[in-house]
Amino acid sequence: MWHRPSFKTQLFLPLGVMFIAALLMGGILLHVFTTGQLAEENEPAQRSTRAVAEALNNALRSSENPRRTLDDFVRMLDASSDIQFHSAEAGSPPFAPRPLQGPHSPPGWFVDLLTIPDLHIAFPVTIGSEHVGDIVFSPDLSAALFETWAGFLALAGFVVALAGLTAVIAYAFAGSALRPLQDLGAGLTRIRRGDYATPIPVAGPPEIRQSCEEANALATTLVQLSQDNRDLLHRLVSLQDNERRDLARDLHDELGPLLFSIRAGTIALSEASPQTGNLGNSVQEVMRSVEALQQTNRRILDRLRPLYIEELGLEASVQTLLRNFRRQAPHIGLTATIDPDLNGLDGPVAQTVYRVIQEALTNVLRHAGAHDAHVETAIAGDVLAVEVSDDGSGFPADNVFGRGLTGMQERVRALSGSLSLLRADERTYVRCRLPLGEVRDAITS
Repeated sequence: MWHRPSFKTQLFLPLGVMFIAALLMGGILLHVFTTGQLAEENEPAQRSTRAVAEALNNALRSSENPRRTLDDFVRMLDASSDIQFHSAEAGSPPFAPRPLQGPHSPPGWFVDLLTIPDLHIAFPVTIGSEHVGDIVFSPDLSAALFETWAGFLALAGFVVALAGLTAVIAYAFAGSALRPLQDLGAGLTRIRRGDYATPIPVAGPPEIRQSCEEANALATTLVQLSQDNRDLLHRLVSLQDNERRDLARDLHDELGPLLFSIRAGTIALSEASPQTGNLGNSVQEVMRSVEALQQTNRRILDRLRPLYIEELGLEASVQTLLRNFRRQAPHIGLTATIDPDLNGLDGPVAQTVYRVIQEALTNVLRHAGAHDAHVETAIAGDVLAVEVSDDGSGFPADNVFGRGLTGMQERVRALSGSLSLLRADERTYVRCRLPLGEVRDAITS
């Protein structure tokens, strides 16, 4: 659960809890020490009250007119003084706390939180054996409580100021640390997607800078490996094309004349002999077998190397491929949108486009069980797009690319392109993208 919040939350939450705890601890300490502090501060006043009471009793005992002396003493007392005389005729002396006075008195809730000790004290005053009243000490705690309130405000202000300063410093530190980490994460995402050209900014603490430099070095290595891989695939495809060309030439130059000789000899034999009995049937069987072999040889030659691409152009070759598909699979409705600019492509590019369409249509015929298919090629700027779709049953989830499409993918990767197979809206799509800028470089090389 702790790993779910963001880094800033994980940083600021403990700091906030720590400062709140410090503020609460300060309040508790003020609450604990206020009781003792008030008792200590008022202890001298209590002793003074006792001394006043003793002096008054002594004066009354020695006075010729004690009542007059007592009245003079009462008149001398200030009404706001902590020491007052309470007559015995008024009953027991009150020990209720005096109300807080002054404009700067602390708020009531703060006073309620404090434990205020009972500091009231009364000393009896007698004339002879008669108890005439009490000298009462009833302190005004407004100043002391205001001092405690001011201390609490100072503590709270200090904690808030320290918390704000710490938050600003932590925010600046978090920002300076998170920005390089975010740049590093975005850079690693680009590298994962195959974008090795955009470098990761090197910033932040030394540990993060080192990670950024290592990631950039990894991107440089991946660029070189990717280029080496493309060069290797390009050479591999070139070798495959050379082998296909040699095999096609052997089939064309050796098997083709042999089949033609068998066909010519069979025709000559049929013309020289009467077409009767089993001999005539055998001759017809041989003729049909020779024709089937010649058609098979032409299909093999077409798959090994479409020799007419260089003669007719890619657009016309693709149209021929589509016509052959319609003739071979009349039950599948085939539509096509072919860009005439395809004739501007040749070499490995033209062969790759032709092979992708050929392999995709072969899969439609053999495995899809489709009723209609569509082929579309388009050149937009520096991108060549090829798409073959059908309404068939799709492909198994555990076997996306078969042997044929895997070979096509290698061809496309050798030209820095991409080949994808996907299923959407009850249709299967084979999509090829080739960057013509790199393609033209590959053609030139």
